[in-house]
Amino acid sequence: MRIQTPATAYDVVIVGGGMVGASFACALSHGLTAADISILVVESIAPSTSPGKSPSFDARSTALSLGSSQIYSRMGLWQHLQGVATAIHEIQISDKGRFGSARITSAEQQVEALGYVIENHEIGNCLNAVLDNSAGVQFFCPAAITAITPNTAGMSLQIDMAGKSHALSAKLVVLADGGNSPICEKLGISHRRESYEQQALIANIAFEQPHKNIAFERFTDSGPLAVLPLADNNERHRGALVWTLRDNQVAEHLAASESELRARLQERFGNRLGQIQHIGERFCYPLSLSIATEQARPGLVLLGNVAHTLHPVAGQGLNLALRDAQTLVQILVEANGTTAMLGSMPVLQRYLQAQQADQDRAVNFTDYTTRLFSSNNSGKILARKFGLLAIDLVPSLRREFARQAMGI
Repeated sequence: MRIQTPATAYDVVIVGGGMVGASFACALSHGLTAADISILVVESIAPSTSPGKSPSFDARSTALSLGSSQIYSRMGLWQHLQGVATAIHEIQISDKGRFGSARITSAEQQVEALGYVIENHEIGNCLNAVLDNSAGVQFFCPAAITAITPNTAGMSLQIDMAGKSHALSAKLVVLADGGNSPICEKLGISHRRESYEQQALIANIAFEQPHKNIAFERFTDSGPLAVLPLADNNERHRGALVWTLRDNQVAEHLAASESELRARLQERFGNRLGQIQHIGERFCYPLSLSIATEQARPGLVLLGNVAHTLHPVAGQGLNLALRDAQTLVQILVEANGTTAMLGSMPVLQRYLQAQQADQDRAVNFTDYTTRLFSSNNSGKILARKFGLLAIDLVPSLRREFARQAMGI
């Protein structure tokens, strides 16, 4: 529910109404009624139905794991997203110019799909519509947090909207405002950052042949190249391109004509889907590993990219954040039925302990895969050759790899 003036006290204030913050708000309100808990979402950018207008719901596409689709289903959202989702029935992994490849199918794993691809703005439209119509969640936007300080019962916040300042308190502040959070700086929360010296070139592309619900992960000397299946549009067979480039390659790829870029991409990707017929508007995003040195304090918890920003190579970022959000909701629902304060460290410590192994596994899997498949070191080339062969030939390894990809 959109509001113009917030109350002076809330149980939970969520800073950031992007995919992670909005998903957490929907999950929490689904787990607890408005009578049980008061929830405020503060977002700095007004929602828009146009792709690219909001940093969280931009022109990119997201590969939702099977596990994430199940999370959205439990929240009652999947029925709204399923119609705009493209199922992934097969993942093909290959290393350009070298032997060794792997193939994972939903049929072998006995699931309806390995995952789904949805354009970010479609997720945004769904989440914003749910928040607008939710009696259990108040939505304050566009507004900015100008001050945040701890108090004995949680956090005190100063929020500005249209030149007017509002003071309020929260038992728990859930920080989900992205990887470059100004609030982390205000609170002195640091991050361990490692640049991969790479950027992701993102675009929607059209092929001569249909993708048949196959996602392609192609490893090249500059880094991974992924093509995810999208729904056909105007009789065009579409895919979502995530092309990892070294920093020194980005400018020339952005400046290249469409025909030049098509030729370069065709050489890298091959003819798996015939000729590349069109490349849409291009966007580039720097890639790094960023891990917050602390994810919780009394009255505060971090979710999403502000807690951990991962390379997109294995599609783990949002999917890990949704698992974090689901676990945090479960912990808060349990705590709400007791005398425990929602923002107390014993409550938040239970969340951290519950998610530590999952976070470590996703971070290590993504970082190792990125470094292994972005290197021209002869030892790493040999390791990935046999790694891909092992995944393809050994069912137990393939099953374990698939489970990580499916987030289950």
